[in-house]
Amino acid sequence: MRYMLLIYNDEAAMASTPRDQIEQTLAAYGAYTEALKKSGAWLAGDRLRPTQAATSVRMANGKTNVLDGPYADTKEQLAGFYMIEATDIDTAIEWGARCPAASTGTVEVRPIWEMTEYLPG
Repeated sequence: MRYMLLIYNDEAAMASTPRDQIEQTLAAYGAYTEALKKSGAWLAGDRLRPTQAATSVRMANGKTNVLDGPYADTKEQLAGFYMIEATDIDTAIEWGARCPAASTGTVEVRPIWEMTEYLPG
């Protein structure tokens, strides 16, 4: 089954992090990504640009509304993701716990609802 590991961090805290600590964090993510790839669990993953680069789109009364930034104001922002293959939720949670973000922010582990599971025909 496929799972999304959604990575949430505090952008303001990350912006004030010393350079040497950022380099350590990037190295930890590199090692984590390699471990996922070597295990065969890695399907995709990337870092997201900061929320100031985000655009939210909503449809209301047949009109497209475009808003700058994220829709919700939160303490932590979506910073990146990994899509993994895991045999069960426990294995996906183990991978989530190993993610560097689990010690500085939050890693949400969510099963992917395959399109074929709910499309008619």
